[in-house]
Amino acid sequence: MTTPPPTPPASRVTIKEVAARAGVSKGAVSLAFNHKPGLSEATRDRIFAAARELGWAPNLTARSLAGRRVDVVGLAICRPAKLLGLEPFYMEFIAGVESVLTERSCSLLLRLVRNLEEEVGLQDAWWRGKQVSGSILVDFHADDPRTAAVRRLGMPVVAVGHPSLTGGLTSVWTDDATAVTEAVRYLAALGHRRIARVGGAAALGHTSIRTAAFDEAARVLAPDGAWQVSTDFSGEAGARATRSLLSASGGDRPTAIVYDNDIMAVAGLSVAAEMGLSVPEDVSLLAWDDSQLCRLTRPTLSAMSHDVHGFGAEVARTLFGVIRGEGSAGSHPVPTPVLTPRGSTAPPRVSRTGVRSP
Repeated sequence: MTTPPPTPPASRVTIKEVAARAGVSKGAVSLAFNHKPGLSEATRDRIFAAARELGWAPNLTARSLAGRRVDVVGLAICRPAKLLGLEPFYMEFIAGVESVLTERSCSLLLRLVRNLEEEVGLQDAWWRGKQVSGSILVDFHADDPRTAAVRRLGMPVVAVGHPSLTGGLTSVWTDDATAVTEAVRYLAALGHRRIARVGGAAALGHTSIRTAAFDEAARVLAPDGAWQVSTDFSGEAGARATRSLLSASGGDRPTAIVYDNDIMAVAGLSVAAEMGLSVPEDVSLLAWDDSQLCRLTRPTLSAMSHDVHGFGAEVARTLFGVIRGEGSAGSHPVPTPVLTPRGSTAPPRVSRTGVRSP
């Protein structure tokens, strides 16, 4: 019996077919996937859509061997792995970045570092080793050493931070000062005159911005007392800070607390219950970022809400503009966090004598 010849493998989709599907030249497809200038955004989107429909992606290995930088974006974060895995902000932010990278057949190279000096060395190795096309820089400090380092390398980057911290690098940021002021005004409008804030790491630039804004707003709106405590963003640190604030007696205890992230606010809610205090009757709690955690607690947590996924996506889009050398890829803010009231905030309890209780 004659053995039938093997079925020939399906032919691999080529760049020529992608170009034909998108109605452009092969050169235009190459420009799009190399993130070079010369194409409109609409044309790039059409090319990427055609590539997805045909299941085509550029051969990154071949491009790397040819001496070109691979289509990889770097992101280094100075946080313990355990904390990062629990932090809703970075999970949503990274998902937003990935949503844009996927459209462009790019990958994210994520590394955790112990300090800024280690990150400076890492960014240098990435760029000199042609491992990345550019990087996203986060968690800026005052006089941050990364600013001069990436300028010296000529490395395309986007800084996630207020321009006052990022030394002239292309930046994308949220207006934290305005958001903190809105939070304090809201609590003061409810009748709170003793307000605390459980903040993040004091060395971080955005923590300093929030601290200054809270001080300024509380000076006028919290005349009976204002407290600020620095932490490491963990639930354990948030619980300790809350326990310390609520252990004071009488007028030395806040009636409302603002937290710098959702994890600490959830921990604060547990501490209040542990101490026999009712939320929001005895103490109001206000979270930051408004992840899914805020809607799973009882009571649900009021929060300063913003689109963290969209924030990450906008940072990635801006980085591609920097890589392509587009003048339009300038520094700009994303929408300011806005107040979302829920069950954890209310006017402070009023005693039978008509005096607001501590």
